[in-house]
This record gives sequence, structure tokens and C-alpha cells, in this order.
Amino acid sequence: MSYNLDEGAKRTVEDLKELAALTADEKGAQRVAWTPEWQKARDWFKSKAEECGAVVTIDSAGNQWAKMEGETEEAVAIGSHLDCVPNGGGLDGALGVVAGLEVLKQYHKNGVKPSKTIYAVNWADEEGARFGYSCLGSSAASGSLDINELMGRRDVNGVKFEDAVRKYDVEPANMLDAHTQMKARNLMSYLELHIEQGPVLQNTGKDVSCVYGAAGVERYSIEFTGQSSHAGSFPTRMRQDAFLAAAQSALAFKEIALKYNAVCTVGQVRVEPDVVTIVPGKCVISLDQRTIDPADLKKMHEGARQVAEQSAKDHGVTAKWDKICTVAPQLFDDHLIELCKTAVEEQTGEPTNMYSGPLHDAVEMATQVPTVMMFVMSEGGLSHCKEEHTPDDKLEIGVQAFLRLVDKVVSQ
Repeated sequence: MSYNLDEGAKRTVEDLKELAALTADEKGAQRVAWTPEWQKARDWFKSKAEECGAVVTIDSAGNQWAKMEGETEEAVAIGSHLDCVPNGGGLDGALGVVAGLEVLKQYHKNGVKPSKTIYAVNWADEEGARFGYSCLGSSAASGSLDINELMGRRDVNGVKFEDAVRKYDVEPANMLDAHTQMKARNLMSYLELHIEQGPVLQNTGKDVSCVYGAAGVERYSIEFTGQSSHAGSFPTRMRQDAFLAAAQSALAFKEIALKYNAVCTVGQVRVEPDVVTIVPGKCVISLDQRTIDPADLKKMHEGARQVAEQSAKDHGVTAKWDKICTVAPQLFDDHLIELCKTAVEEQTGEPTNMYSGPLHDAVEMATQVPTVMMFVMSEGGLSHCKEEHTPDDKLEIGVQAFLRLVDKVVSQ
């Protein structure tokens, strides 16, 4: 089927604005998972899908699946997530879900049955904003969810995870049943449209790109321990300043990132005793390292350990490493990458290709079925904030390119 690209792109943008009006305020989007505002978005998704004649079901992990029967049982899933971080943006995740709805609308309006069965999917709790576990619903569907990590975990208001999800008819003990349920859907492909959430496309003058994979992550907490002392009486050359060791390390981590064209981030810093007149005797920092190349990721981590040990030695302190998590780089399906690049080239004149630094539901899906993503530029690279924005005309270009990709995958 030839999609009406222009009409579909404009309709997608209007749907995004409708969703924002329903679930955002002056501070930004308010669709944190397992909250009433999130449920408003889910009800909106269900209503929109049913208007297209799709049948909407919810699996054991809370994921919503809108099914449109095709000529065969072979299925293509299209989606992302409607939940967001507190005071977030209106596009992160929502773009991919609304694009999935638009595919259903195209077939419904044209009265054409797709050659493959199509699912528009809204994954539950991709952000992990309330209980700190990202890609919750999609990891349950992929079978990688460790429910024991979540049981008993509390949000900032002291509400337990299991109590929160049961309000939305999700039983934690049964969440991994979503894996068996997904396998029964006979998925042949998974496609996800998303905003970039970074500045690369805008800075290179591109509007849309194929995404060939997602970066791996090495994330650690590093504790530097020295000796607290009086800020006035203890000579600088004789101090065991834990903060200075941490600061020296952080600057060295930046050089490692530049060397490998990757990213290293120190996002948390805690000093003790945290008193203005006391030399810090302890400093704990986080380190998040990401790149798509597994060999480079290993070298980056080894390099970080070396510079941290040297920094500790320079300041007469010790350094202790504790792993937070390790995620291997994930490459997407070669065939779908080629189709995606072709769709981008048909739309923009260039087969732009890049990898994703952030994790997405597509990373979980890629372990189960052939998967690919497509990115649309983010103005200023901003995301996870109310300032998140992509101009309407750029969104429309991205949606048109994505519809081209969907057509190629469904019709092959």
C-alpha cells in the first residue's frame, strides 16, 4: 500500500499536540508510569486504536498491544512508550507510539488489509522514573526482567513497587508471562521511531537518520577515601583530599571519551563530611561510559581504572570501585538497517546512519526479533525537560521517512 505521507505526517503531529494538551502542564509532560496521568495517556491510546478497528489488549507486564489483522499471521510491531520523566517533554517515546497509531489509521482510512498483521505497541514504564528500572515492560516481554530487583523497592513517597503496579492490574509475580505472550504474536520485525535526544543531527544539518544500534554501558560508583582535616591549618601539599582525586579523575575521564569518540559522564558527586571548613575525607562519584564498540568500551573502562588509581596515588587516597550495571552494545538487524537507510535516503536524499547513546525499548526487542530504529532531530539536543522540541516540519519529515520504512517491511 502506498501511504499518504503528507497527510499522515500532519495528522501525527496533531495527535502529539492532542496528547500533550491532555497530559502536560506548564512544567512539562506529566506521564510518569503507574500514575493517573499515565493512565490518561493509555486510555487515549486505546481509544485512538479502537477507532481504527484495532483490538487492544494488555499483557502481564502492562504493555498495550493494538492489533490489526493482516492477510498472514506474520506480524510487524511498531511502537515506543507513552510514559515520561517528571516535567518531561512531549515527544520522548510518544512520537513512536503515535507513529504506530498512524500506521493503523492509514490502513483503516484506505480500507486495505495489511499483508502482515500489525501491532502498535505502547511499552509500560520505559523511563523507570518512579522505581529506577528502565525498559520495564519491554524487558518483561524480552524475558530479561529481574523482578527480584524491584520487589520492595519504594518511590520517593515510600510507595512500594508491587503496590503501585497492582493498582493497574499488573501482578509482579506474573510479569514475565509477557515473554510467552509476545512469542505467541509471531513477530517478524520491530520498528521504532524516536527523537534523537541529542544535538548530532541538528549540528550536521540532518533531519532524520537510520539508527543501526545502541551503545553499551559501563556504570560504576567510585569511592575515594582520604583523611578529613582542618581547612585552615592543614597545608595543601600534605592533604589527603578525596575530592581532588575525584576531580582529577573526572577530567581524565573526559579525555578518554574524546580519545574514543565516546561519552564518559560523572553525574553524581558526594563529599563527606560536606562542611566548608573541612578537607573532604571521602568523595563518591558515579561514572557512566558508553560507546557502540565493545572493544572500545572495554578499553575505556580499563583506562578509567588506571587514571583513577593514578589520581588516588597523587593525592594520597584510595579508590574503590562498585559496579552499578553493565549493558552490552546492541546492533540492530542488517536487513532492516538497509531498508531504513533506503527510506531515509528516499525522503531526504541521504542514507544517514548513526547509533543511539541512550537505551530504548528497541534494545530489548532486538534480542528477540529483527529490529531497527529511526531518529528525528532534537532542537538543541534537549530532552527529558519541558524545553524538548522538534519543529513540526522536521517531525513531518521523520514521520514520512518512517512510513516509507513501514511500507517496505510490511510489504516484503
